[in-house]
Formats: sequence, C-alpha cells, structure tokens
Amino acid sequence: MSSVPMTEQGAVALRAELEQLKTVLRPRIVNDIAIARDHGDLKENAEYHAAREEQGFCEGRIQEIEGKLSNAQIIDVTTIPNKGRVIFGTTVTALNLDDDSQVTYRIVGDDEADIKANLISVNSPIARAFIGKNIDDEISVHTPGGIKEFEIVKVEYI
Repeated sequence: MSSVPMTEQGAVALRAELEQLKTVLRPRIVNDIAIARDHGDLKENAEYHAAREEQGFCEGRIQEIEGKLSNAQIIDVTTIPNKGRVIFGTTVTALNLDDDSQVTYRIVGDDEADIKANLISVNSPIARAFIGKNIDDEISVHTPGGIKEFEIVKVEYI
C-alpha cells in the first residue's frame, strides 16, 4: 500500500481517537458484554447483541486508524521554507475572479478534510488545481457548478 499524505495535526487527531477507542470505549464495551452475559440466554438478549455489534464497529475503527497511521506520510509544512508555491499542507488565499470574493483553504489529507472549516482534501478538484502553482497565478477549476477562476494571492506554510 502506498503512503498517504497527512498533516501533523491530522496524525495527532487520529492518535487521540485511537487512544480514546483503546482505553475508554473498548473496556466499556467489554464490561457491557459481561453484564449482558449475566442476564442469561444470549440468543434473545438484545443488550448482548447490541454490545457485540458495537464491539465490532470499535475494533474495525481501531484497525482502520492503525492502518492509516502505519501508511501515513506525515508532512509538516512549517519545516519547509516558504517559496510561495502551493504544496500539501499549505494555506492558500485566493481571489475568486467571478465575484471578487476571497477564499482561504488549507490543503490536507482525505481524512482531515472538512469544508466547513475550509480544510480541503488534496484530491479535491480545487486542491489539485492549486498544487504546484505560485502567488499571482490564475487557475481555472472545473467544479460541479461550472468553471471557476481563481488568482492565488497568499500562500502560508503554517
């Protein structure tokens, strides 16, 4: 499996979730299963079946996170000199040439993307169009809503 780019903040968040799953949720589920077993017949014990199902989801998520972290290529842009080029992890401020509004996006890994927080996936059309470009470059992006034109006005390595 190839490496997956991830910001330092994204890796920290996944490690925190993994720790929560292993130290809090997993022991609680094991306890819930033990309590449900004490209630008798397991065939018709809804509490037991619900706890086992939750255990399956928890273990699946633990494996998923461990897999992602083991294949992660953690990129900390604060250690890279800022030459005005858009790369993974940078924060880009661009002027929307269609309506003269400014937008700011941070280019992050797929698991970190959150458009409400202006965190866009490195695989999104806008991020792919921005990567490799420099300040003052104009970019055309094919979006579901049509072609959008942007001019990069600021690139931050924060």
